[in-house]
Amino acid sequence: MADDVTTTAARFADEARTVIDRVVAANKDSVAAAARLLADCVAADGIVQAFGTGHSQATALEIAGRAGGLIPTNRIGLSDLVLRGGEDLSVLSDPLLERSPGLGKRLYELAAPHPRDVFVVISNSGVNNSIVDFALHVKDAGHPLIALTSLRHTRSVPALHASGKHLADLADVVLDNGAPTGDALLPLPDGGSLCGISTITSAMLVQMTVAEAVGLMTAEGHQAPVYVSANVPGGFERNLVLERHYGERLHRGGF
Repeated sequence: MADDVTTTAARFADEARTVIDRVVAANKDSVAAAARLLADCVAADGIVQAFGTGHSQATALEIAGRAGGLIPTNRIGLSDLVLRGGEDLSVLSDPLLERSPGLGKRLYELAAPHPRDVFVVISNSGVNNSIVDFALHVKDAGHPLIALTSLRHTRSVPALHASGKHLADLADVVLDNGAPTGDALLPLPDGGSLCGISTITSAMLVQMTVAEAVGLMTAEGHQAPVYVSANVPGGFERNLVLERHYGERLHRGGF
């Protein structure tokens, strides 16, 4: 990244392209390994379970329930405490909720996963208590775990969880979104920075992994269950037919 403090749309686009190219090149082996886990999971009638808090929820949405994506996917969120766990809505107003000890265990239990499910846990820093706690329960239960994180950020900050672990320490596969510490790309005159990149690069890694996974499934003779847009003729009805195969196992966090 250049040292000047020019903040323009063109500057951000140029910087973002550089990071995207670097992320694509650096993650080839990791994308292949993550795709293998997804393909095996879906072929075995499993569900891809995605969890992230804060802005990482955007990447979970990139995985679960979107046009062009895999149907057997769930988005796990803090809102599950209310929607599935019977908590009062006020619990979500706590700004430090995602750092609460024991929260990861509760969210894992509410997800009610099957043994063959694979988990994708997203966190730029990889240190929040709920993220690490959740990942620990995923691994204790024997599930494959894909971490989507910034290795630069996570390696520059201390662990917060009592285990002393970062998310990346627990994963079978790590997808590195290439974001700088603090996420933002463009330096400001006061020493701060502007324009986060992690959502963009994380979305790229998700779509690369899905493309590779569907390619593997197709080559191995499996029909990949993929959403079409509900806003094209017949799309909603087609998706419903495919969703029925999974019954109540599909549940996506709301609001």
